[in-house]
Amino acid sequence: MLTIDGSFGEGGGQIMRTSVAMAAITRTPVKIINIRSNRPNPGLSAQHLTAIKAVTSLTNAEVTGLALRSTEITFIPKDIRGGTYHLDIGTAGSISLLLQCLIPVALHAPETVAFVITGGTDVKWSPPIDYLRYVTLPALALMGCAVNIEVWRRGYHPRGGGRVRAVITPSRISGVDFKRRNADMVYGCSHASRLPEHVVRRQRDAAVARLHDHGYDSDITMEHEDVASTGSGITLWCGHVGGSALGERGRRAEVVGSDAADSIIRELDSGASVDVYLADQLIPYMAVAKSGSFTTRELSMHTETNIWVSEQFTDTRFDVKPMDSVVRVVCR
Repeated sequence: MLTIDGSFGEGGGQIMRTSVAMAAITRTPVKIINIRSNRPNPGLSAQHLTAIKAVTSLTNAEVTGLALRSTEITFIPKDIRGGTYHLDIGTAGSISLLLQCLIPVALHAPETVAFVITGGTDVKWSPPIDYLRYVTLPALALMGCAVNIEVWRRGYHPRGGGRVRAVITPSRISGVDFKRRNADMVYGCSHASRLPEHVVRRQRDAAVARLHDHGYDSDITMEHEDVASTGSGITLWCGHVGGSALGERGRRAEVVGSDAADSIIRELDSGASVDVYLADQLIPYMAVAKSGSFTTRELSMHTETNIWVSEQFTDTRFDVKPMDSVVRVVCR
């Protein structure tokens, strides 16, 4: 049985999610120890439990240690199964992070897998659901992955209540050498719930102005909803690069829009082929494909951690080479 030290690298929930996903794909029994041991609240949180339980159902796995605040689990996967799964993370747990764990596993099922998930679509410390739809999924499509995500309603912190349907068709993952795309147009969506409509417009207008000042044209739509939770945000994308910002009490809408623009401008100006957030998401897929490459603005701790975990489960290796303004990552 493979043992993974959950305190390695970024030492958070990602090492657990990636380990469980890679174990399921490679059918490797794994013991994960020291889960989130260096966090203020060590061990498994409610949303981590949801992720492991979901992969357990998907693979009919045998699991021990699956309890709130547990710092050690064993996971013994069996055959991956298709079907429809209804998952409720509770409150505003991140739907995007859950899907990051589930999608690579579901791609290896013998038939289509559908997830109907309730939780947070636009929450802190997590990619917004629009980032997943418009940055992650197009990149995965180039690798041969057939995934579709529908947002039925958004969910913000702290109440959540967002609802998303993801459909994953069995696919053979292929390596891709990601190239920088021309930044002809930055697209985006500014959204809010239970706030004045002008909040959505002000976020958008500030982003448009900041992008224009840096030489980028933009086309940003607006969504105003009245769902269970109150919140706002804006997500921007251009090829394999994205940026986002969330509204907070006391934070002006103009600041939210400008911050989102600044985040994508940093990525676009670097000349990298993928942004720092997509980089760590691509690693497990490249490990399965045993090929592929990209450049990114910098190598984040999340990316380093995913490289380490993926190498534990496969015989692939990643070469990391710093260049002038980017870092090149190659899977061999």
